Amino acid sequence: MMTAAKNTTLRTNVYGNDVAPDAEPARRYRILLAEDDKEMRTLLALSLKRAGYDVVKCSDGIDMLTHLAAFLMTYEPVHESFDLIISDIRMPGATGMEVLQGKPKRADFPPMILITAFGDDEIHAKAAECGVAAMFDKPFNVDELLEKVKTILLHRE
Repeated sequence: MMTAAKNTTLRTNVYGNDVAPDAEPARRYRILLAEDDKEMRTLLALSLKRAGYDVVKCSDGIDMLTHLAAFLMTYEPVHESFDLIISDIRMPGATGMEVLQGKPKRADFPPMILITAFGDDEIHAKAAECGVAAMFDKPFNVDELLEKVKTILLHRE
């Protein structure tokens, strides 16, 4: 006796795999996005959310530091955790580079992707010395950024 195959539409998860709509969702990664340009922040946040990530937006460096305060001031377990930080280099209050340079040497501190409109060889070298996970010069292809985000998060597991 043959049975008809159930006709289901598959969706693509953050890993790029097709899964059934009722399948258990993969763990949702949490990204801290710090960008002072409102249009760029909105574009990146929408793109990341559409790709399946939870996004916490910051409009300047002080807001980013507020979200990272537990990481920066204590070695206790952190209640507000992030899997990745994407930050502009130049922002009011504190720069992405300053956060990268001052990040604690803790295994649970999230990797950072820096974006900049002012990328030169010196800035790229300084970021690499500080352990940046990736760096993008504006303008950049958002799909390439999303691919890098996925790669970094998969290697972090």
